Amino acid sequence: MDLTTIGSLLVGVGAVVGGLVAYLGKRGENALTGYSSLTNDLQEERDRLDKKVTEQAATINTQTTTISTMAASAAEQSALRAADQAEIARLRALVTELGGHP
Repeated sequence: MDLTTIGSLLVGVGAVVGGLVAYLGKRGENALTGYSSLTNDLQEERDRLDKKVTEQAATINTQTTTISTMAASAAEQSALRAADQAEIARLRALVTELGGHP
């Protein structure tokens, strides 16, 4: 083999190796792009779920406040009813004491 043939073979091998390196480099680039895309998708999903959790927490707080208000109102009504029953009993006793029929 003379130098021209060896040089031609080396150029051919270099071309194949260069093509292989370019192919593998492109695969790595595509993998990195896919990874970045996946990371972005996950971050968007996390942000969306965080927003949803915050909204649900606000709703729960509102409902808790409403329930607390209703419970206080029910307790107040119960106290008023007890006071009314006591007043009715006092008035019946007074009517009976004065000679009437309650």
